[in-house]
Amino acid sequence: MRQKKKSEFLTEVELEFMTELWALGQGTVRDVLARLQPERNLAYTSAATILRIMEQKDFVTSEKQGKTFVYKPALAKDAYQSKTLRDLSNKLFDGTPASLVARLVDDQGMSEEALEEIRALLDRRLTDNDS
Repeated sequence: MRQKKKSEFLTEVELEFMTELWALGQGTVRDVLARLQPERNLAYTSAATILRIMEQKDFVTSEKQGKTFVYKPALAKDAYQSKTLRDLSNKLFDGTPASLVARLVDDQGMSEEALEEIRALLDRRLTDNDS
């Protein structure tokens, strides 16, 4: 029987859980459930299953404390963001980050404030590289 390939990326539901774990630093199934939108209405057993799957995929680790498992992110949020953006850039923008940024800044919904913030980030990065 062929072994299932581990995914490098979180599913939408897993990302929802991981976002809460990143905010908490660590947490139990109940901790994560308490932070989800009330209309999410997930059963405890479903949430526990999602976290166990995330652990099998090496996105989280767990430690048993009494009868409860405490889950911790196995990767930092910024590391996952970078990895996901690189993948997005490669898949949708031919591996050209400038194309990704161009699409972002060409978006009509982008505010002047957001554009100024991007400009400041670019200026700071260029200044840092000159040093």
